[in-house]
Amino acid sequence: MREDIASLRNEYSKEELDEQSIEVNPFNQFDKWFTEAVASEILEPNAMVVSTVSKKGVPSQRTVLLKDADKEGYTFYTNYDSKKGQELEHNANISLLFPWYELERQVIITGKAQKVLKEKSVKYFHSRPRESQLGAWASNQSSEITDRSVLEEKLKMLEERFLNKEIPLPENWGGYLVIPETFEFWQGRKSRLHDRIFYQDEMEGTWKISRLSP
Repeated sequence: MREDIASLRNEYSKEELDEQSIEVNPFNQFDKWFTEAVASEILEPNAMVVSTVSKKGVPSQRTVLLKDADKEGYTFYTNYDSKKGQELEHNANISLLFPWYELERQVIITGKAQKVLKEKSVKYFHSRPRESQLGAWASNQSSEITDRSVLEEKLKMLEERFLNKEIPLPENWGGYLVIPETFEFWQGRKSRLHDRIFYQDEMEGTWKISRLSP
């Protein structure tokens, strides 16, 4: 088994990334790559690995879905009482990783997370399918439960409670806006000599661009 793992490898040769072809603004470069990821019809192009840090400095990751992107940053929604919510409460540092394997690409964004305005969370919450709204109420995310029946029974109770009614936004549920400080765009290349273009925020809308060794 271990020998089989060691022998797994692919040669990357689909695209290249250089300083002459990239956008000066990393938000524009992300938009370009994201549009290409969507057009390629890969599974969940907005799926991203969100990394946070505990009070003891222990990192943790989970996959969530990007739900908004603009010139301020990148927004996702979650239960504020979840593990990631609790960790962001005491340490706003966060990392986002978009693993677009089929395109031999990945993007890493680091920055600070802050809660979005409640009005924005309400608007997004009510745009979700009703089943998803009920799920947000049913799950005390990251808390321990005895078995799945706990969730199913709670969901049934909530379906009866909100029958023919608008489902309100839970008080402990909403969005985080990730304000980027760095971007790294990675493009797979032959011989493992991958392209890595790094953007560092130098304040006031200017970005330092550099190439990193693979």
